[in-house]
Amino acid sequence: MIDFKGAQYPKSVVLYAVFFYVRYGVSYRDLEEIMADRGVTLDHSTLNRWVVRYAPQIAANAQTMKRPTAISWRMDETYIKVKGKWTYLYRAVDRNG
Repeated sequence: MIDFKGAQYPKSVVLYAVFFYVRYGVSYRDLEEIMADRGVTLDHSTLNRWVVRYAPQIAANAQTMKRPTAISWRMDETYIKVKGKWTYLYRAVDRNG
């Protein structure tokens, strides 16, 4: 769980700003203008602090929500004939099938 205690802005504003910075790679000053267009006045240094503080927590939280997979994978590939035409068929299989 990401702790937003002490943040002066709502959780949705912080998450939106961090997501936008990480996803689109804009500068802090450009993001400051984007947020101002949306009615939120921020300083670029505040955005920097948010990204430094919350981006690793968001990434760790997302990592825990990913479905676990096995370490080893097998790749199976072949050509089969479908309706008289040769087609490439492949599949990836982990230890659980």
